[in-house]
Amino acid sequence: MKLRSLNARLIAGALVWTVGVGGAGAVAIAILRRHPEWAWRVHYTLPILAGLVFVAAGLLVVRGGLLPLRMLRERLAAVRDGRTARLEGEYPTEVAPLVDDLNALLEERERRVARAVAKAGDLAHGLKTPLAIVAQDIERAEATGQLEVAASIRRQVERMRRQIDWHLAQARATAGAVPGARANVADSARGLARTMERLYADRALTISVEVPADCVVRVSGEDLEEMLGNLLDNACKWARSRVTVRAALEGARVVIDVADDGAGLDPSMREQVLRRGVRADEAAPGSGLGLAIVRDLAEAYGGAVALERSPDGGVRAQLTLHPFT
Repeated sequence: MKLRSLNARLIAGALVWTVGVGGAGAVAIAILRRHPEWAWRVHYTLPILAGLVFVAAGLLVVRGGLLPLRMLRERLAAVRDGRTARLEGEYPTEVAPLVDDLNALLEERERRVARAVAKAGDLAHGLKTPLAIVAQDIERAEATGQLEVAASIRRQVERMRRQIDWHLAQARATAGAVPGARANVADSARGLARTMERLYADRALTISVEVPADCVVRVSGEDLEEMLGNLLDNACKWARSRVTVRAALEGARVVIDVADDGAGLDPSMREQVLRRGVRADEAAPGSGLGLAIVRDLAEAYGGAVALERSPDGGVRAQLTLHPFT
């Protein structure tokens, strides 16, 4: 059913007040004319009761008139949090044009972001083939004994690969939360743990995952694996023998801890290695761009990441995200 205009609702509330209070006064005068002996009762009781009744009725009418504005606010919050892509529902005639303009703006933004992310992906894909060819050249240089040249080129190739990963993550972070995105933390963590155990097989690391099976966050699966993968890789680099992944729902947020038993990180470096845009050779050795990527992606989804001292003496990375409800 088409909603009445907001003006009509407010005018109706004002009319209820006016007619109600005026009518109560007219009734009181009529009663006094016929029964003057009831003056003290009518003078005080009837106008007060009638006035309260009609004031309450008027408030209900006005409250109902303002309900679409509260509904609009809640749906704007849903769009901001990534739970929906549009402002759905019917609104008063004064508000409907604004809602239509906002939906058009959201759709245009979505198209532009999709184009930007697609272009970033195309660029990354275009660069990966030349890098693979250069990697083959490195192997040939090593085979011919040009070890120093091969090592230098390998370092530069690795830096270029990190930059590609960085800019792809930046593009996704700029795109923000995807409406309806969800990912199971336990599934992602266990899959990544198996991968890391193979990558660091020579160190015989123990990677334990203590995450409830129903722990789901409002993040795309690709972005959750990007964040957890970087945190796990960083933990495995510095761990002596053990890495632990834990997750729990704490109030209105999911807290994911990735902890190692390594030597730890100086407190003065914790914020620096998370700072946006820090290069590997400007931060703590081995930190790379991974932690900064995690920070950017977490903030894009309304979350955060922080580094603390692990109970085992190493570093505990705490990733905070919104649960999918």
